[in-house]
Formats: sequence, structure tokens, C-alpha cells
Amino acid sequence: MTHPLIDRLETEFGWPRLSTMAGARAFIARPGAHCLFVPGDPARNLETADAAVILPELRAAFQNAFDCAIVDNAIEAEVRETWRALKTPGFLFFREGAYLGDIQKIRDWDDYLARVSHILSLAAA
Repeated sequence: MTHPLIDRLETEFGWPRLSTMAGARAFIARPGAHCLFVPGDPARNLETADAAVILPELRAAFQNAFDCAIVDNAIEAEVRETWRALKTPGFLFFREGAYLGDIQKIRDWDDYLARVSHILSLAAA
């Protein structure tokens, strides 16, 4: 199930929707910092639509320091399990394939800014 605000991330912002783990691993292995957006079920989780609005604003606040992709429902459970980010919606951050950290559920804007600053400051393991 998709939501118009999630679809907008693809159509308006051009973010890829990743439907295979191989595709997800290829996306996060590229040079630079990356964020996988794990939306969850928008019909059951009302925060999903909020997260779809917040993430582009967060990316802009960090002057596009990371690129983003949407995790498709086909691999969502595997992505959440692989990186132990079990709550949705979630933003999972990587640099050159290395997992840096995540932000799960909806937060206050200042909390996002502090957490993303911290995550992006981490060296890839």
C-alpha cells in the first residue's frame, strides 16, 4: 500500500524505491551519506505520512548532505531486521555501505537536527 506523500518522494524528488536487498545494498554502498526511509504501513501508522513530509525538509536543512531512498514494502521487514530498526517510520543512515544509526518514530524538529548532526559526524565503521 502506498500513500500520496510517499509517492511524491519518487515523483517530485526523484528518490528511488528499493524493492530488493541487492538494490538497497547497492544504494547505500555508493560514495557519500545515505538515508533509507522505512515508511511502515501508512494505513496503520499515522506517523508515516508525517515522516514523508519531514525527511525532505531534514535533507534540505542539512544542505543535501545525504541522499534518500524509499524502502519498498517487499523488503521492509528484512531491512528492519538487518539493521535492528524495528519501529516505523524509520530513517536509517549509512556512509559507503556502513550503517551509522537510525531515527525511529516521529520526533521534535530539534531532536531530528541533533540526531542527524550526530549520526552524520560518525565515521563509517
